[in-house]
Amino acid sequence: MFELNQLVCFVTLAEELHFGRAARRLAMTQPPLSRQIQLLEHHLDTKLFDRTSRTVRLTPAGERFLVEARQILRLAEGASSLAKKVALGKTGSIRIGFTAASAYDFVPRLVTACLAELPDVDLSLKEMVSGDQMEALGSGQIDIGFIRPLLVRHGIESMKVFAEGMCLAAPAGHPLARKRSPTLSDLHGQPIVMYSPHESRYFHELVVAQLAQANVQPRYVQYLGQVHSLLSLVRAGLGLALVPESATGLHLDNVVMRLVALRSKAPVEVHAVWRRDAASPLIPQIVAIAKRLAHRPRRR
Repeated sequence: MFELNQLVCFVTLAEELHFGRAARRLAMTQPPLSRQIQLLEHHLDTKLFDRTSRTVRLTPAGERFLVEARQILRLAEGASSLAKKVALGKTGSIRIGFTAASAYDFVPRLVTACLAELPDVDLSLKEMVSGDQMEALGSGQIDIGFIRPLLVRHGIESMKVFAEGMCLAAPAGHPLARKRSPTLSDLHGQPIVMYSPHESRYFHELVVAQLAQANVQPRYVQYLGQVHSLLSLVRAGLGLALVPESATGLHLDNVVMRLVALRSKAPVEVHAVWRRDAASPLIPQIVAIAKRLAHRPRRR
């Protein structure tokens, strides 16, 4: 079988139709060039050039082979470039898990940054609760996840990439909707739409802890699993709710959101998780982008 170097020599000579000029382009002398052409013709068992002491011309077979040779060289160059891009984490595909609430702000900014910095990468996005993401990582269903803080399992790397405060969500006609800087003490005795301890354990425990630290005892009127579900009941006038700051981007009618002063300025966290033995070079690229977003102010 012929070699790529022989094709390079052939194409160069076919373009120059002069051994001296072709040899200079290839930074070699004429005898090695002639030898490469002879080897190529031997492998093909076909004469590619008609040579005289004064002229070099392509044979009909040579003219046809020139088209294919150029295509082969383009494919070889493309394959080499693609392999380098894959190794550098610049192309390929990656499966990303994320929680529903992180889709309000962090995930859209992450996807926008990935599209800008990694335009040749195919992103496959899967909405999952944090526990399911950990299972999916273990079984290889996703490559990287963005979860709420959990006890990370053996063999899993974790890094905090996003943190935000909490807002009080109130019906537009509620007295607290007119207060510009509500506090947790304002919630004492108030009806609260609360997170389910089973479906939304992270937010449930976070809100309970914040209220306990402030010695506030509200009235829990409903327990739901998702932020947008809580907000729908707030909108209906059933009660108040504490939601992540990024939920303000939902812009629901009849719902007013005010940032609440807490002991911890940004208690709501998102962590990136991935397998320590993961081979995909895209994972470090995604983690690096997420890390930069963590230190970049978001648009309000």
